[in-house]
Amino acid sequence: MLTMKMSKDSVTKAKISFKSLVQGTFVRRDNRFRVQVQLDDGGRVAAHLANPGRLRELLVPGHAVWLRPAHAPQRRTNYDLVLVLYEGLYVSMNSQLPNRLVEKALRQRCLPDFAAYTEVQREIRLGESRLDFKLGGTGTPCWIEVKSVTLVVNGIARFPDAPTTRGRRHLHELANIIAGGDRGAVIFVVQRADAVSFAPNDETDPSFGEALRQARKAGVEVSALRCRVTPQAIHLLDKVPVCL
Repeated sequence: MLTMKMSKDSVTKAKISFKSLVQGTFVRRDNRFRVQVQLDDGGRVAAHLANPGRLRELLVPGHAVWLRPAHAPQRRTNYDLVLVLYEGLYVSMNSQLPNRLVEKALRQRCLPDFAAYTEVQREIRLGESRLDFKLGGTGTPCWIEVKSVTLVVNGIARFPDAPTTRGRRHLHELANIIAGGDRGAVIFVVQRADAVSFAPNDETDPSFGEALRQARKAGVEVSALRCRVTPQAIHLLDKVPVCL
């Protein structure tokens, strides 16, 4: 079992609890957003996958997974895929959870880099993009984009795991924000506990890596946070070094 050493920047008050999860075994991926799972108590079900990444090392037939029942008349599936057990490590699979975790941390003012801000706005339109957060209430306004990371190779969290033109566009928008006098930041949230550092995945998307380096040169603040994940909850933990 991985032992975590928490840093002074720990932000463990920010967490999302998981309730009523059911366990199963991954069977196959039907498309970007649907998977097939064999439940432990019998029966195969389809589940929604809220993550468009490739996820090749995680979505492997035979891996243990956890689902959240989500029955609703308008849904095509009755479950959401929540967790995958990968080499003894729980990995959160919902690419939307990092935004919720960061929002909690911002509102609790337990992210040191942004603790002075008292106002948090979500999904603000800017140019051709919609950025995740705008902070205000004091000092220079700050715009933040959050990215979900599930890929870790030899302890290094990597993003993206598939080419992303949208991600590059967000970086360009943040650089323009800096030129206009506001703060801009991108936060990579690693939804697993085994990352010791973060680096762009140049092998998969060299254009994104170059855009990230240029954005930081322009003044965009780049940080990465890792999470502790269990079948009970996902906790936002601490910073890991960013290597560009």
